[in-house]
Amino acid sequence: MAVNLVNTKISTQVLHFKPGGSPVSFEVTVVNESNQFASFQLEIIAAGGSSSLGSNWYNISPAVSAKNPPGDTTKFYVTITDTPVAGFVGKMNLIVRIFSLELRDEDRQLLRLVVEVGTNSVPMLVELPVREFSAQPQTLIEIPVRVVNPGQIPTTVSLRFCGLNPQWLLDGVEKLLQVAPGAKVETSFLCQLPVPEEVPTQAYSFTIEATHLNGLPSRSSEGVIKVIPGGFIDFQCIPEKQRIPPSRSWLPQWRINSTTYLLECKNASNLSQQVHIQIKKGEEEQPKCFLEFQPEAIDINPGETKHLQLLVSKRRWWFGLAKKFSFIVKAIASDKRVNINNENQFLQLTIHPVLHPWLQLLLGFLLLYIVWAVSWLNPANPLFGHHRSVTSVQFNGVGDRAISGSQDQSIIRWNIAGFTNLFINQQHGKIAKNIGKAVRVVRYKPVDNDVVAAGLENGEIQIWSVLSGTKKSITTFTLNKTDRVLALEFSPDSRFLFSGHGSGSVLQWDANNALLENTPSITKPIKSQDVKFSVYGLALVGQDRQNLAIGGRYNNLEVWNLIENKLWKVPYNPPGSQNDYIVSLDSSEYRPNLLATSDNKGQITLWNMQTCLNSKNNKCQVLDRWSDGHGGKAVRSVAISDNGCYLVSGGDDNRVMLWSLTKEGRRAFPNGIQVRSDSHRFNSVDVKVVKDRILIISGNDNTEVMLNIIKFDKNPPCKK
Repeated sequence: MAVNLVNTKISTQVLHFKPGGSPVSFEVTVVNESNQFASFQLEIIAAGGSSSLGSNWYNISPAVSAKNPPGDTTKFYVTITDTPVAGFVGKMNLIVRIFSLELRDEDRQLLRLVVEVGTNSVPMLVELPVREFSAQPQTLIEIPVRVVNPGQIPTTVSLRFCGLNPQWLLDGVEKLLQVAPGAKVETSFLCQLPVPEEVPTQAYSFTIEATHLNGLPSRSSEGVIKVIPGGFIDFQCIPEKQRIPPSRSWLPQWRINSTTYLLECKNASNLSQQVHIQIKKGEEEQPKCFLEFQPEAIDINPGETKHLQLLVSKRRWWFGLAKKFSFIVKAIASDKRVNINNENQFLQLTIHPVLHPWLQLLLGFLLLYIVWAVSWLNPANPLFGHHRSVTSVQFNGVGDRAISGSQDQSIIRWNIAGFTNLFINQQHGKIAKNIGKAVRVVRYKPVDNDVVAAGLENGEIQIWSVLSGTKKSITTFTLNKTDRVLALEFSPDSRFLFSGHGSGSVLQWDANNALLENTPSITKPIKSQDVKFSVYGLALVGQDRQNLAIGGRYNNLEVWNLIENKLWKVPYNPPGSQNDYIVSLDSSEYRPNLLATSDNKGQITLWNMQTCLNSKNNKCQVLDRWSDGHGGKAVRSVAISDNGCYLVSGGDDNRVMLWSLTKEGRRAFPNGIQVRSDSHRFNSVDVKVVKDRILIISGNDNTEVMLNIIKFDKNPPCKK
């Protein structure tokens, strides 16, 4: 006869339960009839039980008993919280199964459950068989939904789709379903994703909410649609063929040396992109042209269309035949997951000489004579001076010499007396020519003025000896040959040289060691900072000159404390976007707390740096600010005289202006004096007070280096 090792007793044989009402419970007592320690578990089985509920319609405590010795008793407490069969009303049998893994034996007890008519407050069950979808834009997605009615009466369920744009749903955001007691009904929502420009790549969460008239609101079911990258960027050039000049006239059009291509980028994808352009020249021999993008890169959001301008300039020859220049521009996007349509554009440029061929023979001799004559009067004549835009000018310490740098890859030292006396050679000589790349900035070494530092387009900083006009290259600083040098500044004792770069690097070099004989080229800076914006201007400020003011893109103005090697930001008004630049900075030699800045929106600002430098905070005092000095156009360069009495500015309105300053550092008069005007913009200016004269030198896009001399006011406003 088999021995029953598990002895079970339940507290009741009949149990009444009303769905939606209070839970009901009963007690199960288990006795260990074996001769060993054993643990017990409990399971409730109802024929026809709802698979959607599983075992969630009852609770058992404890879930598993502790191991009990022979003869010991364990009690389980069972609570019925829901009907085992959705919508059922009546009597059903429940089997209470008690088992032990150690004894490999079990016992079963029968319990009758009477399910009464409920309170009708049972919530519907809303299920999403698939909760996550991945699709590209313009994809049709079917989102299945399942509704279960665990109640005892039929009901009408209203499903509402929430979280997405209602226009994406083809059949609307609501559906009505008739659901019988205990029944399961399935339906679906059709979601049509829009075009890429209207649906950026990201995860879009949604919920399905269900309500019905016969019970409580149902729990929402959540899902997500992950939109993956799709679409394209359309790139084109308007027009693809250009010529210089745009129209041929029998009259010489010698001032027209450039043309512009309009590059259009349309973002028809769902990704924000940064697009920049690369240029590849044709295989045939090409004339050397200056190519510049404005801006260098564009940030373009989905659906946007933006433009870049490709400026092509070439100093045209007077005689000869037309020449053709071909090159390929390629658009490169920051995110490679989106293709670019027509990413390579083949562009052609025809460059005509200044004179028609039929005029060249007649005017040849006269042209040579004019060039010879003008060379005595115009220091910037293309045969004797620069051949392309002048980018930087500066006086030496005493104001009897000046230097200039140009896009034609040359550095020239000028004799100031030659600008006023026809019989004095105004041009001491080219310090350097064909040095590899366009010269962005040139600066004299303050002590002795016998050395010039030049920052190049290719990231090099070259130092040249200028004594007696020799062309001996002393050394070259190089950190990154793709990082343009946009600003240079010597320390007053000439020991250090600071450089600002297009990448945002600001570097400090040991210039003294570079000038020693038999010293190898210096390749590493002694200090560096990364300001995260393109640097266009540097100026040492403060009485001890141990603070470097840094200005550049996004209208950023920061100060580098060289002793503590820390950066802090000076608030600039207005704060700038990616197309706003502080393009020039300068401080006064004898008033080093006076700082001047200018930006590409035409604003000139005068700052008192003393308070913020002493307190080491960003509350620098704005002494004066004006935007009407150059008609609201970019002010490319500002310079302050050594005594801090005069400010000179030059910019895109093709004018050079002189401003008298008070001893506090403000404008003495609301309107400045126009020093010079031209048909081309001015890129660089400098000012020097010598005896009873104010010397102003300027360089512009017309290859000219020009000098203006103004009589000195013996009682200037800054000394009143």
